[in-house]
Amino acid sequence: MAVQLDPQLLEILACPCAAHAPLRPGTADEPGADALTCASCGRSFPITDGIPVLLLDEALPGTGPARDDG
Repeated sequence: MAVQLDPQLLEILACPCAAHAPLRPGTADEPGADALTCASCGRSFPITDGIPVLLLDEALPGTGPARDDG
């Protein structure tokens, strides 16, 4: 089950990649995952104990831009 983040917090969080793109809940493969995915590079960042870990070294590699399925 996905961790529910405050929508206002989600609006201000950005990927630490060079594009500083917005982050979306879940991953491309698992929309309910406890992670945030970059809309630009596609990296997924884990959410641990309700806290997003926005470190490039901790991110799962992306395969390009994240899909927006709705």
